[in-house]
Formats: sequence, structure tokens, C-alpha cells
Amino acid sequence: MAILSIQSHVAYGHVGNAAAVLPLQRLGYDVWPIHTVMFSNHTGYGSWRGPVISAGDVTAVIEGISERGVLHQCQAVLSGYMGNTALGEIIIDAVTRVRTANPKAIYLCDPVMGDVGRGVFVKSDIPEFMRKYAIPAADIITPNQFELELLTNQKIETLEDALAAAKMARCLGPKVILITSLIRRETAEDSIEMLAASDKGSWLISTPRFKLTPPPNGAGDATSALFLAYYLAQNSLSKALAKAAASVFALFEATDHAGSRELALIAAQDRIVRPRTKFIPRRVS
Repeated sequence: MAILSIQSHVAYGHVGNAAAVLPLQRLGYDVWPIHTVMFSNHTGYGSWRGPVISAGDVTAVIEGISERGVLHQCQAVLSGYMGNTALGEIIIDAVTRVRTANPKAIYLCDPVMGDVGRGVFVKSDIPEFMRKYAIPAADIITPNQFELELLTNQKIETLEDALAAAKMARCLGPKVILITSLIRRETAEDSIEMLAASDKGSWLISTPRFKLTPPPNGAGDATSALFLAYYLAQNSLSKALAKAAASVFALFEATDHAGSRELALIAAQDRIVRPRTKFIPRRVS
């Protein structure tokens, strides 16, 4: 069981592939990581060093994997932050190549574009590229609340708003939407939610909210990877949501305990696989 993960990478900390690869491996997947940048640390620190990998080099790595004759072993493609539309085009081409080799393979696109407080932090042409090309190519998308509002041009304040926005996003192409970091008017102050929706129904799950300052980068990358792993294994939207929520909570609990700005991914790795706290999703449509 292999997953092709095309994302950024950092030497220090856990964002992009540095947040996604280990959880996937601990859950039993052979991960083929392709790095789009190789930075010393994530950009939230304000300074960093290291190169952006050229589009040609990313393409060459994909081509090299293809030459091994193994693309039929790939169950899924995972993508996150896209630095530019040229890279986005390469990712979509990679998805096409994998699907040609394995028609059952799925594509999870985490449409990284922004967040509450930070606003939009990608190039101005990325949101439109997401709407026109990346989202329609995806089977699953995992936007946070801010990103879903940006994609659909709909403000989300209630559960009904979230369900309507998820339906609008599914009309763009993907079969499954996972909304992360959902905070509605009805959400308890000490809680945070995720909503998973498909044409078979929608499920809402709530977990305690850790008020980490500053919020650790890479949480969305880890969440997308975990949800993908459980969705592939469970073939059940509600079960995948429940397991992903438990693992993400375990990761945040360990990070809060460590008092770290970085995700405590290594310390939490056993609890991610076997979380001690379970959460039950509620069907809402």
C-alpha cells in the first residue's frame, strides 16, 4: 500500500511531508515523498533557508518513480501547499499518471490557501487554480473553514452554512469534503469541530480545543494525512472521521504537554496509532 505525497518539507519541525510521512508510515503505508521545497524550518518563524525545488526537478523525480514500473502500487496521491500554478499542474499530471496505472487510486487535495488571522498567504492565482483544476481533479478535499469560505464565497456561521458550503464544494468535483478547524456560532468555546460530508451523508465531530500560542504549523498537513490513511483503510466516512479526530487530538495533547511551538509528532507517534481518547461523530444529514 503506497501513497505518493507531493508537499513541502522542512529539516526542523513538522510541516508538509515532515508532518505527513511519519503518521502514514506508522499506520502501515509505504510513502513516496516528493519535496517541493527543502527549507530549514517553516516560514512562520519569519526567516528560513533552503531551496525551492524547481518544477523540472519535481517532474524528474515523478518520472524516475514511473520508470521503476511501480505506479500501479500507488493507492493515493496526497498534496498540500502549492507554491505556484506550475507545480499544481505537475501534481495534477502525476494524479493522472497514477490513475492510469491504478484506476482505483484516489487523490486527496488539501487546498492550502490561508487561515483565520493570517488571511490568504498564497500567490493570488492559486485560489482560482484550486477552483478550476485541483479541486475538480480531487476525490477528497480537506479545507479548513477559512479555505472553504474562500472556495465557495460563502460565510460559515452555522451548521446549515457549513453543510451548504460543503455541498457547493462537492459540486466542483470531489466526492468527499472534510472541513477542519470548524468553529460555528453554536460551537462550545472550549471545543473545535470537523465536518465530513459526501453524497451518502454528513457527520460532525467535536473535540476539546487546545489554545496553543502560537498555533503549531503543520496541523492541517498531519490531519489530511491521517484522514486519508483511515479513509483508505475503513472505506467508511464516519469511521475515518472518528479515527482521525482521535489521532489529531492525541497529537495536540502531546504538543500542549510539551509546551512546544512545533507539533510533538515524535513523542505522540504511539498515541496517534493507538489513541486513548475516542470521539463519536454525529450524523447531521
